[in-house]
Amino acid sequence: MDAINTGDTAWVLVSAALVLLMTPGLALFYGGMVRSKSVLNMMMMSFAAMGIVGVLWVLVGYSMAFGNSLGGLIGNPLDFAGLNTMLNPDSVVGTVPSTVFAGFQAAFAIIAVALISGAIADRAKFSAWCVFAAIWALLVYFPAAHWVFSFDGVVSDKGGWIANTVKAIDFAGGTAIHINAGAAALALALVLGKRRGFGKDPMRPHNLTLVMLGAGLLWFGWFGFNAGSALGAGPLAGIAWINTLGATAAGMCGWLLTERLRDGHATSLGAASGVVAGLVAITPACSTVSPVGGIIIGALAGVACAFAVGLKFRLGYDDSLDVVGVHLVGGLVGTLAVGFLATDAAPVNTVNGLFYGGGLDQLWRQALGAVAVLVYSFVVTWVIAKAIDATMGFRASDEDELQGVDQTQHAETGYDLTPIAIGRRPGATGPLGDAIGATSHWGQGTRTTEDVNS
Repeated sequence: MDAINTGDTAWVLVSAALVLLMTPGLALFYGGMVRSKSVLNMMMMSFAAMGIVGVLWVLVGYSMAFGNSLGGLIGNPLDFAGLNTMLNPDSVVGTVPSTVFAGFQAAFAIIAVALISGAIADRAKFSAWCVFAAIWALLVYFPAAHWVFSFDGVVSDKGGWIANTVKAIDFAGGTAIHINAGAAALALALVLGKRRGFGKDPMRPHNLTLVMLGAGLLWFGWFGFNAGSALGAGPLAGIAWINTLGATAAGMCGWLLTERLRDGHATSLGAASGVVAGLVAITPACSTVSPVGGIIIGALAGVACAFAVGLKFRLGYDDSLDVVGVHLVGGLVGTLAVGFLATDAAPVNTVNGLFYGGGLDQLWRQALGAVAVLVYSFVVTWVIAKAIDATMGFRASDEDELQGVDQTQHAETGYDLTPIAIGRRPGATGPLGDAIGATSHWGQGTRTTEDVNS
């Protein structure tokens, strides 16, 4: 048994906090991209994922992802149920306490679910999203995380089939998180259908300052996402950190250059999107490529994703906030790039890609792992979404969508631009309900809510 290293433990604890911060960052990123009447609902879907997945992870999720494998497909749900078996201070994963590793991986599970929500902005019932988040985590993310992240002998004796049989490299989640969430996003977008007015009415981001802030928080948190996956403060964390910097910078530059040449201008939304594209692409590869290789991956992802986000208009699916174009495409770019650009000059890595004399061996492994997760996620997500739609209904009504899902799903609005209180629906009681009819000063006179509605 390895001894606990306090430096490694401190780094993984900080990294776990950074990764958890990414989900509120994602909420800001997504929230600014929707119309003002949907901003709270969009952010609430990310926050709901934090609550739902956080509870499930402690109860059974960690065990399903890292418990002793049942046929390479799923961890035994009872091995670490409730995390009670990890309370012994001598329980370790590598050189950190088992509870620290479990907490770090919990933040990954949370953001994987939250990412999907961007595909169904403006038109989903919040209750249906909550049910979907729980079922998808149980049936899709936890198994996929087991396939990709659970190595034999690290947490349990037997791990998942992609990590140990296929031996595809996914250092921090390009396959298990981004391809997985991107494929699920496509399935959900197809099941729910297009927003009213898609392709006809303007659906511009309502607050680009929120988008930029969210992108900055994502970039900040992503250093924990990638460098934290080294599970120690050493050379492996160092190469992951510097590749995360270089690839993300190149991703932003690649997207902005594409916009400038194609459209004649570079946009703030393009800069933020390029940042995320670079982050997504370097995630699976950050431990195996050189810093120059990281820049190449980021630049390729920035260009590829800038073009990919336009596919929804050509193919007719409404992926509201480009989860497919950025996360699925970016995840594929980064995962396959390992098969080309991996080098054994990187610390700890022993694999060479095609461009470093390794032939096609690692490339087919990367492709198989990516396709397996993509197909599994798409098919199971489609079934889950269809079942929810048939039982409780997944999509909000046309009337609710036109009015705005903030008001109809949460009885709130993101921006109260008048001094008049916004109340609940008719018949509501409580603090907000009591505010209905209260007088407010407006200019030189006094008006009531009834005056405004008349």
